[in-house]
Amino acid sequence: MFIDECVIKVKAGEGGRGCVSFRREKYEPWGGPNGGDGGRGGDVVLIGDDDTNNLIDYKYKPHWSAEHGENGQGKDCHGREGKSAFLRMPLGTIVINDENGAVVAEITEDGQRVVLCAGGNGGWGNPHFKSSTNRAPRTALPGHPGEMGNFRLVLKSIADIGLVGFPNAGKSSLTRAITKARPKAAAYPFTTLHPQIGVIEFPETYDRLLLADVPGLIAGASENRGLGHRFLRHIERCTLLMFLIDMAGVDERDPREDYATLMAELKAYDPKLLKKPRVVVANKMDLPAAKKNLTAFKKKYKAEVLKISCLSGDGLEAFKTAVRDRVIKHGGKPRVMSRPRLDPSP
Repeated sequence: MFIDECVIKVKAGEGGRGCVSFRREKYEPWGGPNGGDGGRGGDVVLIGDDDTNNLIDYKYKPHWSAEHGENGQGKDCHGREGKSAFLRMPLGTIVINDENGAVVAEITEDGQRVVLCAGGNGGWGNPHFKSSTNRAPRTALPGHPGEMGNFRLVLKSIADIGLVGFPNAGKSSLTRAITKARPKAAAYPFTTLHPQIGVIEFPETYDRLLLADVPGLIAGASENRGLGHRFLRHIERCTLLMFLIDMAGVDERDPREDYATLMAELKAYDPKLLKKPRVVVANKMDLPAAKKNLTAFKKKYKAEVLKISCLSGDGLEAFKTAVRDRVIKHGGKPRVMSRPRLDPSP
């Protein structure tokens, strides 16, 4: 299950109480105050994690809290600090205060740390109140409460390539063919009900690209027809957009009209998407009508076209290389793959 939006309730730890205590040793009846300070409460910390791709952990466990600080004790023993709660977030997560709608943080890098709620400071023990006129203070402070709040998590996936197209154009088949993702593929529309993030690997250069496959668009998606525009936020940060077109015109569809409809729906969602670099991927080129339709398509549109067939596999290797080159050309940086470990045994 892919979860890209949820609400969490978090609470940082409270600080421990300060201690009122006096040193009592043999032959030293007036030893003075020695109460320890309370420990600081733990923080609630968000950590960017490249190995996490959705918010399912927080959909079914919305309450998170850090540990309270321990109280101070006698003999100048300070209380232990409370343990912080670490929440691993997928890259691209936007954290919004659910009460006022303000954006609190945005997680964009692996290992990035953001303190969402700070723990309360511990209370002072009675030595802090010692003075020349008050040699035996019996005052200590309670710990401060930790911060708390309700926050909405909204995921906008950080991918290099955004794949859009009509239902049954072959998006899921393409994703299965060039990545290790396994979205459902079937001979009926809307088999993809939520975004899929696939990894295109290039072993010869030890790098990889992330591909975001969003559910199919149809005419009127801006009016909530089909699955609407809900998942288009996952392609907002992509370096390159790929329009997958059924060039064979199955079910008497016109590839030119499909392309025009996709452009119109993206414009209705956010006109800035049309300013992104894009390439047209002509699928089903193994079918008889595809070449004729492609010729008519090129006469109407001057878009760059890559020809493939997901069924036969024709053109897929050249397609992967061409896509990588275009991502780099437009400022994208492929991610580094983990190099294979060498066997240390002789």
